[in-house]
Amino acid sequence: MALDPQLLEILACPDTHHAPLDYDPAAQTLTCTECGRIFEVRDDVPVLLLDEARGGPAQEA
Repeated sequence: MALDPQLLEILACPDTHHAPLDYDPAAQTLTCTECGRIFEVRDDVPVLLLDEARGGPAQEA
């Protein structure tokens, strides 16, 4: 089952910039269009926790 298109329209990065997210249904991930963080989608539920995201500014150092 894929994420609901209406849900995808309102989802945003949980960081302070609240940028839109790009959904990759094959990888089951959401990627921030601004910071590049990658958030997993587990059992059709987006896990939008900064501590569990991959990539982005926190992991560049």
